[in-house]
Amino acid sequence: MTSLHAQKRSKEKIKNLSSFDLNPYHFGFIISVNTSNLSINLKDVRDFNDSLMSIQTISQPGFNLGMLASLDMTPNWHLRFIPTLTFEERILEYTFLEEDGDLDVLSKNVSSTFIDFPLLIKYRTNRIGNVAVYGIAGVAFSLDVASQKDVNNNREDEAIIKIDNTNYSGSLGVGLDFFLPYFKFGIELKSNFGIKNLLIDDGTKFSDPIESINTRSFIISFTFEG
Repeated sequence: MTSLHAQKRSKEKIKNLSSFDLNPYHFGFIISVNTSNLSINLKDVRDFNDSLMSIQTISQPGFNLGMLASLDMTPNWHLRFIPTLTFEERILEYTFLEEDGDLDVLSKNVSSTFIDFPLLIKYRTNRIGNVAVYGIAGVAFSLDVASQKDVNNNREDEAIIKIDNTNYSGSLGVGLDFFLPYFKFGIELKSNFGIKNLLIDDGTKFSDPIESINTRSFIISFTFEG
């Protein structure tokens, strides 16, 4: 009887970090890759006189590095603050109709280096062995430390697209937490959508047709938490 009981116990799944949730505070870091884009709303064609045919947005890859602080309000609800350095690159491709009927295609890079200050609510399910599923939602304030909003666009063909250096955004995502022997490892998929119109219209042929510009990004994150 004792032997059978011992064999049964040996087959039970032993939870890693069994006392993890007893500590209300947790810290760690996050590494992410992102694909960022710009959502553009154009003015009515009657509002400007130009030969513009179209504007295409082209997504580019980037990456994020951040520190993580988590407050466990309950075993399932967590408040997370993740100050992050984010590098994003986007391309706007303009197609103009020239007087001779040819099409002139011009590409404009829009680069940003954001310091993000997101505040997120995380709901995590109860652990199943060493795995838990979670969802997150929140808001963030961002400061673009590489902004060129004050650049003087003297030569129109070489003009840059000016965007504001502050932004507000919302976030939604899902993820998996894996409780390993020495730390908790997470994989997270998240979408960020900018709320603020970032366009600075300085009257060039690149900014004049645009009503508003908002940021969009899709992020895959890897978290390490102790």
